[in-house]
Amino acid sequence: MAKQALNESMRSKTDARYFAQALARFMSEQRDFRVAFDPSNIVLTAGATSANEALMFCLADQGDAFLIPTPYYPGFDRDLKWRTGAEIVPVHCTSANGFRVTRSALDDAYRRAQKRRLRIKGVLITNPSNPLGTAVPRADLEMIVDFVAAKGIHLVSDEIYSGTAFSEPGFVSVLEVLAARAPLAADYALDDRVHVVYSLSKDLGLPGFRVGAIYSSNAAVVSAATKMSSFGLVSSQTQYLLAALLGDKDFTRRYLAENKRRIKERHDQLVDGLKEIGIACLESNAGLFCWVNMSHLMHARSFEGEMTLWKKVVFDVGLNISPGSSCHCSEPGWFRVCFANMSAKTLDVAMQRLGGFVQTSSCKAAPAALRRAAGPARSMSCPLAMNMKWALRLTPGFADRKAER
Repeated sequence: MAKQALNESMRSKTDARYFAQALARFMSEQRDFRVAFDPSNIVLTAGATSANEALMFCLADQGDAFLIPTPYYPGFDRDLKWRTGAEIVPVHCTSANGFRVTRSALDDAYRRAQKRRLRIKGVLITNPSNPLGTAVPRADLEMIVDFVAAKGIHLVSDEIYSGTAFSEPGFVSVLEVLAARAPLAADYALDDRVHVVYSLSKDLGLPGFRVGAIYSSNAAVVSAATKMSSFGLVSSQTQYLLAALLGDKDFTRRYLAENKRRIKERHDQLVDGLKEIGIACLESNAGLFCWVNMSHLMHARSFEGEMTLWKKVVFDVGLNISPGSSCHCSEPGWFRVCFANMSAKTLDVAMQRLGGFVQTSSCKAAPAALRRAAGPARSMSCPLAMNMKWALRLTPGFADRKAER
């Protein structure tokens, strides 16, 4: 059946936009048809990394800046800056409100950029967020759209996790916010300054296919990005195959539903496991990550203390997590934990290891005088201190591995 569908797809292809048409239909269906996507506004790229870099080349000159709410995906420092020469100005968000971006935080970042004599070309957000694992609320999107409209700058919404929202409130695309504002004549020009990045890597589990897309109503951006995409094309064979896959509506519908169910199941297992060992995390509803607060396990409330704790978790416990400082988090002690790439059994083992580490750390943190007063029997009450030493070590090439996205 797959071979037949592929052959039919190849025979029915009448122009180079065939896959873009299939992708546009899929993106619209995924958003419950609340947004319509015009295939002529889609530029295919070799993954979301290429899409984001191409947009930077299109929208910013060397030395221009984009505002990005923190914490943000560590790879943006590479994707957006290395070859373009663009600058990133962090919009500092805090745990006080669950790391939600505020107008005051945007204004503060804008002022800091101006003091550095940077020309601000736009705001870039990830929705749902990597690393927070949260979908951006509609009210926050409306506030961000108001901000870019007032400043006359661009907005890039990276929506590569849009199909992973597993609980309410669900995912809202920035294009839905724009559609609701369409009757306002003053907002017509805003359509040309809002751009969406998408990829099939996360929603369909196809990272190796390297299929991404830019969606923009700005003809100049589409034209420039199309020319740049020649350096990172999606192969014809890949387009044929995925056009057939996306054309199977029953399959994609069942796949997305089952994927969300499994993500939620593993998410709940992680959150419950962390709670049992005394570790809290940010309440999340999308994505493949949990934003975990382990500040109480640090020897010092500082980023140096965070790195010390991270090294212990990685090398002593044998768990691969990302320190919040790598995501430019303004508060030490937060870590990104990916839960979607392991079985339930593996996650149970991970929680047992982390629980043992927490217990040992708590014993070591107790005042020395109290431990001495407790006597030899009690001073040895931490089981890991007595008879366990984690043997698992990461491979020597761990430091060179690319950040998981």
